[in-house]
Amino acid sequence: MTRTHELRPARLPPPDVLRAGAAGLRARRARVVLSALGIAIGIATMVAVVGLSESSRADLMSRLDRLGTNLLTAEAAEDARGGTIRLPKNAVAMVERIGPVRHATATAEVDARIRRSDVVPEERTAGVTTQAARTDLLSTLGGEVARGTWLTPAGEHLPTAVLGAVAADRLGITRPGETIMLNDTRVAVVGILEPVELVPTLDRVALVGFPAAKRYFGFDGHPTTVFERSTDASVEEVRAVLARTVSPGNEAGVRVSRPSDALAARAAADKGLTALMLGLGAVALLVGGVGVANTMVISVLERRQEIGLRRALGATRNAIRLQFLTESLLLSSLGGVAGALLGSAATYGFARAQGWTTVVPPWSLAGGLAATLVIGVVAGLYPAIRASRLHPTVALNAT
Repeated sequence: MTRTHELRPARLPPPDVLRAGAAGLRARRARVVLSALGIAIGIATMVAVVGLSESSRADLMSRLDRLGTNLLTAEAAEDARGGTIRLPKNAVAMVERIGPVRHATATAEVDARIRRSDVVPEERTAGVTTQAARTDLLSTLGGEVARGTWLTPAGEHLPTAVLGAVAADRLGITRPGETIMLNDTRVAVVGILEPVELVPTLDRVALVGFPAAKRYFGFDGHPTTVFERSTDASVEEVRAVLARTVSPGNEAGVRVSRPSDALAARAAADKGLTALMLGLGAVALLVGGVGVANTMVISVLERRQEIGLRRALGATRNAIRLQFLTESLLLSSLGGVAGALLGSAATYGFARAQGWTTVVPPWSLAGGLAATLVIGVVAGLYPAIRASRLHPTVALNAT
C-alpha cells in the first residue's frame, strides 16, 4: 500500500507575523504617524487626567494630614433681624472645660477702618477688615509667620498688628515695621502671615490683640468666632456639645463647622471632574480608533495586488487575516505607548510646577494600553476579514 501524505497549509511563526505586520507599517510611515497620533492623544488625555487628579488628591490628603481634621469653629450667627448674636465673653473658658478639648482660642470683629496712611480717604479700606485675636490663635490653627513676629503678651496691649497674606498685599506692606491707620490710630505692623489654609478668611484681615482692641478701638470683649482642637477620636462628640457650651440657652445662634471639610469636599469634587475628563479622553480615543480603521481599510485597497500575490503563492485566508490584524495592533500599540509616555510626562511637569507629589497610578497605564489593544482588534477586524476574502485572480488583476 502506498501512503498518501495529507498536504497542510504552512503557518507563519509569530516572529514572521510580526515582521510582516511591521513591514506594512514601515511602507506608509506618514499615514501611520497620523493615525497613531489620534490614539496617542486619547491615551495621553486619559493618563494625564487620572495622574493629575490623583496627584492633586494626594496633595490635599497630605495637607489634611498636616493641618489636622480636629479643628472646629463656632461662629456667632445672625438673629431674625439680621444682627449678629453676641457670644459670651468667657466662651473660650467654657469650651476649655470640655474634656477632650486640647486648645481653644477666639477672634472677634473690631469696628476699625483700615487705611494705608492718614492721607488716604476713610472710605478706601482696600477690602481689609480688623479682628482682635488672642496670642494662642496661631498655634491653635497651625499658622505660620512669613515675616516678622506674632502677637506677644506684651505686644497685644500695644497699637501693633499682624497682617494676613492678602491684606498685606492689598495694603502694599512688604515688611514689618511699616505703619497703617486703624481709624485715626497709627498702628505698627509687626508681622505678616503665611496663608492660613484652614481659615482663609484670616488672610484678608489685620489682627490686633484683645487688650489693644479694647483700649484703642472700643472693642466690647465679645468674641465672634471660637476655635478649638480636640482629640481626633472625639471630634464628633465635641461637635455635638460645642454650640450649647459656647452659648448656653441659645445654641441656635451658633454655627459649628469643621474647616477641613472644605478640603475634603475639594477632593470629592476632583473625582467628579476626573470622570468628566475621562469621558472626553474616551471620545478622543474613539476618534483615534476610527482613524486606525480608516487607515487599515485604505491599506487593504492599496495592497490588493500584494494580497493576490501572497494568496497565489499559498498564503491562507487565516494568514492574510492575521497579517492585517497584526498591523492594526502594532499601529494602535504605537499610539498607546506614545500616549502613555506623553500623559506621564504632562502629569510630572504640571505636578512639579504646582509643588505636588507626582502620582501616576499603574492601573491607568495598564488600562490605557489594554484599551489600545482592544481598539486595535476592533479597528483591524473588518479590514483583515475583507483582505482575506479577496480572490487571488481578482486581486492580481486590480490596478
